[in-house]
Amino acid sequence: MYSGFQFTIKGVLAASAICDAEVPCCISHFGVKPKESSKPVTFNRVLVLDAAQRSALAVTRSLGKAGIEVSTADALPRSLAGCSRYSHQYYQCPSSEKEPSAFVDWLSNLLTEVPFDMVLPVTEITSQLLLINRVRLGPTLYPFVDYDVLMSLADKGELVKRANELGLRCPESRRYHSAQQLDIDALDFPLVLKPCLSKVYVGGGWISTRVRVLYSKEDLERELRLSPYLDTQPFLLQEYIPGKGAGVFCLYDRGRAVSFFAHRRLREKPPEGGVSVLSESVSVDSELKEFSVKLLDSVGWHGVAMVEFRVTDDGIPYLMEVNTRFWGSLQLAVDSGVDFPLWLWQIESQDRTATFPDEYVVGQRLRWLLGDLDSLYLYWRGERSFSSKLRRLLQFIAPQGRRCRHEINRLDDMGPAKFEFQQYIKQLLGH
Repeated sequence: MYSGFQFTIKGVLAASAICDAEVPCCISHFGVKPKESSKPVTFNRVLVLDAAQRSALAVTRSLGKAGIEVSTADALPRSLAGCSRYSHQYYQCPSSEKEPSAFVDWLSNLLTEVPFDMVLPVTEITSQLLLINRVRLGPTLYPFVDYDVLMSLADKGELVKRANELGLRCPESRRYHSAQQLDIDALDFPLVLKPCLSKVYVGGGWISTRVRVLYSKEDLERELRLSPYLDTQPFLLQEYIPGKGAGVFCLYDRGRAVSFFAHRRLREKPPEGGVSVLSESVSVDSELKEFSVKLLDSVGWHGVAMVEFRVTDDGIPYLMEVNTRFWGSLQLAVDSGVDFPLWLWQIESQDRTATFPDEYVVGQRLRWLLGDLDSLYLYWRGERSFSSKLRRLLQFIAPQGRRCRHEINRLDDMGPAKFEFQQYIKQLLGH
């Protein structure tokens, strides 16, 4: 990705090594018991998994600032959330994606040794793996619905079926059990090819699938060649809905709606659409909220969820999918006054003193600085006019104002920023 963008920075790696010494990371490898901390033992212990994710950092900071003892874990020797000052302990564990059986063994052993009150995964793979093995892993709290309920929304084929039953608008869809059922010559394009599951558990590992917009018969034939899992895994062909994405972020307490949040993406990586690198909090659209409540109420939802829509230029929303976990831009909600991680903890711990305000700051912004830099590079590499590239550069360097905060770079917790910068430079230099 960075070819043509590499440069030499003398002393950067040496400076990064200094950062290693400054970052308060305590690491335990697979079978090694972590060293004892000098901190007093509390009864509020949370293990945050998938610590390499930005959402895991937001969870760690949120709970840590509230005085909860947070430990973090990931397959890497060091990770983003593990380098936070709010990470009491960091564990290196087997990969839940590449070594699911070993990961479950590791977690089962850890929970036997350490009395965590709650375990919080932030990726789809780890969340589902925990629910599949819930009985084996014991009574530790996992703030989710049962596996079957979760999959009734995570499976896009089942989601479309439920949406139709509830009278919720969604793209016209046809479900196929495998590619053998397709009659390619009978199809009209454009279409969206959407596997029913974005991650498919096959026992020894996971298959990652992808969504593609198809503009022709040749596009479909190419995708069938590139994605052999379509020969055995169910998928949808949906009508293409032009417009823009919108989402409603939700928190539920055992079937009861607690809080909602919404934002808009100002810049993304890649620029044509992808991960948010600059976002802004907005008011929740009443119609999207109504659709989301109707859907989540129908399954008695519990925990967090992101309900995604496609909104046409004339304002008509179509239900697209549901993310049944914490999302990438979680920190923006926390900064805006909707502290989803803390509120979820308070719900699970049955904190009777907890309050969940209905209002939050609208216009709050969040910037992922290095992601924004990547987005700028990709924008300049694209086939665009020089004037548009110059305008994009000026937007990047312009002050964002008091309402904008950096997602990773926080003066009270600089460890993650130092770690991320070190990894970024290593990638640039090809290490």
